[in-house]
Amino acid sequence: NSVADVMHSTFGISIWITGAVAAALTGTVIIGGVRRIARVAEAVVPVMALLYVSIALLILAIRIEAVPDAFALIFESAFTNTAGTGGFAGATVWMALRWGFARGIFSNEAGLGSAAIAHSAAKTDEPVREGIVAMIGPFIDTIIICTMTALVIIITGAWNNPSLTGQEGIAVTMVAVKSFVSWYPYVLTGCVVLFAYSTMIAWCYYGERGWIYLMDHFGEGFGLKSVIVFRIIFVAFVFIGAILKLGAVLDFSDLMILCMAFPNIIGSIFLAPYVLKKVRHYWERYTSGSMKPLR
Repeated sequence: NSVADVMHSTFGISIWITGAVAAALTGTVIIGGVRRIARVAEAVVPVMALLYVSIALLILAIRIEAVPDAFALIFESAFTNTAGTGGFAGATVWMALRWGFARGIFSNEAGLGSAAIAHSAAKTDEPVREGIVAMIGPFIDTIIICTMTALVIIITGAWNNPSLTGQEGIAVTMVAVKSFVSWYPYVLTGCVVLFAYSTMIAWCYYGERGWIYLMDHFGEGFGLKSVIVFRIIFVAFVFIGAILKLGAVLDFSDLMILCMAFPNIIGSIFLAPYVLKKVRHYWERYTSGSMKPLR
């Protein structure tokens, strides 16, 4: 949906065309299987992260004197009733928490159990070490990248720009970066496309793991045999997601995220003592030097 929005606002390309192209490009990768998904993600993710962070850092460096005030505004708005803050009249602590959690989870998947699907496929002798690596993801996604985006939107004044009334998501960020250099939106468009593309192929992998597990209950091996059905359905929804309104996409996503998080958090609570035991054992071996070196 963000790709369709940014391609329309930057180049005037119809959301229908973008949806069809995105579905086709996603299909060419995911129908090729998990190895192709891994190769594409491995190439795309570092490039998109470097591009996006570089743009944000450059803008923040140019307006470094405004960064402290931007942080102050974030904290002040989170705990006071400020009409219009973040687009919500009368933003209270509850609203700040509600939308903060919702968008934070939307950004980094923490607590959903989805990223664990990818990390479980890693070849490692130390599951705890892989868990520590997994914890870096939410830090980079939310603490670094999302904070940079928020600061850029605030210091450019895009957050309360009257001309952006009714605008959401990437459209606000586009206006913010364009206020510095006119050609930035083209670079940002590339970043958004890469972000969204890597997200689509990664979530397809998550979904098909779930599909295989569920379908195997109807017969051993049936899940893998029928996984092409899931991939076709997924590609169809890539197109549907592009043409729907952002509000509808986010509302549906929030509901699905809740359905994932609730049972996963309950399971995590029950497993916490077991995880703690494993972590302590890992650190004992790590600090004593008895752990096998990385290969």
